[in-house]
Amino acid sequence: MRSLADEIEAYLRQLLAQSPGGQVVVQRSSLAHRFGCTPAQINYVLSTRFTTWHGFWVESRRGGGGYLRISRLCFSSYREQLRELWRQLNGGLSTREAEGLVKRLHEEGILSSREALLVQRLLTCGLAEVPPVWRSRLRASLLRQVMLAAASRSE
Repeated sequence: MRSLADEIEAYLRQLLAQSPGGQVVVQRSSLAHRFGCTPAQINYVLSTRFTTWHGFWVESRRGGGGYLRISRLCFSSYREQLRELWRQLNGGLSTREAEGLVKRLHEEGILSSREALLVQRLLTCGLAEVPPVWRSRLRASLLRQVMLAAASRSE
């Protein structure tokens, strides 16, 4: 059974897919009313599933006439996308950010379904024995290597 967060995410992704410009503007209160939830639950979905690591930019204006503008981040080329993601991986990476990035790499066609699953498992289960203080940086380092391999494959 799908959770409320899954339903909200699916609805927003559907709106984005139907939008010719890869951008949608909605009101947080309208979304909350549509799904019978609080605006805070809409915020949760946006902050966990529509981040830059997932390939989105969210602009929010609060208040009575407030809105949410959700844009799909697009890159002009495969190489440009990998370079930009590479730059963003300088420091550490949380589990949630790593999951979002792997999902994005799969959605963009950079990783196959099988490769995405393998990388996902490596980043979650494979790091269980690593001391917590090192996991974030190791996660980022592993993903940088995945992107290097993907870039060399595209040549």
